[in-house]
Amino acid sequence: MLQGFMNLLSLCWKPFGHEKGNQGANGVLGGGGSSGGSKEGKDGLLWYRDIGKYGSGDFSMAVIQANQVLEDQSQIESGQYGTFVGIYDGHGGPETARYVCDHLFKHFRGSSLWRRSCSYVGVLRLCVYAAIAAESQGVVTAETIQRAFRQTEEGFTTLVSESWSTRPNMATVGTCCLVGVIHQQTLFIANLGDSRVVLGKKVGNTGGIAALQLSTEHNADIAAIRQELKELHPDDPQIVVLKHGVWRVKGIIQVSRSIGDVYMKHARYNREPINGKFRLPEPMNMPILSANPTIISHDLQPNDSFLIFASDGLWEHL
Repeated sequence: MLQGFMNLLSLCWKPFGHEKGNQGANGVLGGGGSSGGSKEGKDGLLWYRDIGKYGSGDFSMAVIQANQVLEDQSQIESGQYGTFVGIYDGHGGPETARYVCDHLFKHFRGSSLWRRSCSYVGVLRLCVYAAIAAESQGVVTAETIQRAFRQTEEGFTTLVSESWSTRPNMATVGTCCLVGVIHQQTLFIANLGDSRVVLGKKVGNTGGIAALQLSTEHNADIAAIRQELKELHPDDPQIVVLKHGVWRVKGIIQVSRSIGDVYMKHARYNREPINGKFRLPEPMNMPILSANPTIISHDLQPNDSFLIFASDGLWEHL
């Protein structure tokens, strides 16, 4: 979780290089006010950074590599007109999360004119973006965020198509995608999958903090998501299957929305030579998974103290 929040500073963070592997737990914590310098360190499979600065306040960050191959990425972009945070919790391999880290923010910037300056702090690449002209500030809306997600999904699908003859199992790689954008005192949250962002709010004058979840999760373990899938696929009695005590879409995957996983979105990729465990026994007449994010906006208030962005690997232990 802390990994994602560090990204508020515009980094595509690859703390363990480009090695392949299984997912870990990422997280980022950000808030207003600050103190002191920052400290970073590594302890076995744990990497952390205590306090850093970004355009809207401070952040801290941590990641635990849970499997042999790190499949996750996180990103922070900060500049004069806002801050962008991304948590990309990959599955099936690291390729989709890396692709999203490299392309989603670029699509979000769109056609605006920006000047970028980058520096390195340890393993972090920190970039600051400033508009070249005032008229290029642009406007952040749910539509501009949704467009960036769509362009990223289309780009990765094209990559799968181009790689099909040599790397067909790229079709089975995907990532959850949690994004936060702070622009002119408005926080936008966009989510695919089961990562989560929680807002900490001051309560009264006692110093107490109330936690408020801002994101919507897309996991078949949630009854409302199972109902949504059944309504979208009324003729498929196997759209959600309870397998070894866990609800899964088609008995294969827990999340109902993602970037990538094109084998569950396009019939032409659900065939040999991909691994047999991903191939469906019946024809696919429509996409089963979606890349359409749930987007909400929140007007930031003086009593909003901090945000925690994290993959499910953190929340399931709390």
